Amino acid sequence: MAIELLTPFTKVELEPEIKNKKRKQVGILGGNFNPVHNAHLVVADQVRQQLGLDKVLLMPEYLPPHVDAKGTIAEHHRLKMLELAIEGIEGLEIETIELERKGISYTYDTMLLLNERDPDTDYYFIIGADMVDYLPKWHRIDELVEIVQFVGVQRPRYKAGTSYPVIWVDVPLMDISSSMVRDFVAKGRTPNFMLPKPVLDYIKKEGLYQRPMKITSAFLVRSCLKRCVKFCQKSD
Repeated sequence: MAIELLTPFTKVELEPEIKNKKRKQVGILGGNFNPVHNAHLVVADQVRQQLGLDKVLLMPEYLPPHVDAKGTIAEHHRLKMLELAIEGIEGLEIETIELERKGISYTYDTMLLLNERDPDTDYYFIIGADMVDYLPKWHRIDELVEIVQFVGVQRPRYKAGTSYPVIWVDVPLMDISSSMVRDFVAKGRTPNFMLPKPVLDYIKKEGLYQRPMKITSAFLVRSCLKRCVKFCQKSD
């Protein structure tokens, strides 16, 4: 089976097995992972299998340029949940270069460092079909596509177009998002089967994503009245 490289101007078939076996073939799935969930794992594993990659690295961002930092929990929590999620899973590992570098996690800067560190490795950067539309807005995108191969994941029979070289891989549709998981937890609902159980247990243990109780003026008035009543009773 061939993998399609599709743009509005070209259509090239690529064999899923990588030609140069002397070089390591490694995928990268970057993200905020706030928290990591099962759709992340399915995407990483399916791309690894379909492209015949040696492994896929899940790479948590430190300060992503497109996400509100105020809504992102501390990196040590996100990293720990990733470790719990992939424990015992063959072919999936974690890359912490952006956490170590700090600052805004621009993909171009990261790939320069990775290519310098691992000159014997070909990297494949995995993004969702929705992110492909935003590639023209990525930091130094024209230079970025020269140093890394993009891989777009899409649901079967769905095609997106771009002028940039993207290898498309069909992945089963899983309508799960990190924001959905956070919303479930904040509302007191348990997101069973949406993320690995060790990750869910960690979220409960650490009290992550709990919605803080809102203290309304009515609540304060009732509390004051109760205290006044108790004080008067003691005075009598």
